[in-house]
Amino acid sequence: MQLCDMHIRFNGLKFYAYHGVLPQERRVGAEYTLNLRLALNFAEAATTDRIEDTVSYADVFESIKKEMDIPANLLEHAAYRIARRLLEDFPKLTEVYIELYKQNPPMNADCSQTGISLCLRK
Repeated sequence: MQLCDMHIRFNGLKFYAYHGVLPQERRVGAEYTLNLRLALNFAEAATTDRIEDTVSYADVFESIKKEMDIPANLLEHAAYRIARRLLEDFPKLTEVYIELYKQNPPMNADCSQTGISLCLRK
């Protein structure tokens, strides 16, 4: 048997951050939700049960949090930074797919969230 299509997923990670073009967004901040799909070969970890053969979820979260703590004008930029950092911090990763949503965006519309998605590969 051969394992295929292996991903680690994070769904619904919540952050409070200071991203946005408007000065008020940078001052007051907003809630963000992040979904993440990480591609890597964890076949070894599936058989050995050793953390060294995969990536630590806690370490991935810490890398994301550090990037979310750095203000950005655009969600596009914040998501790209996160994806790039994860590929750099975790050599086992081959692809990062990220969705980043701002809750209750300040745009005078009945909209619960707006967001972007991107995929970055090595």
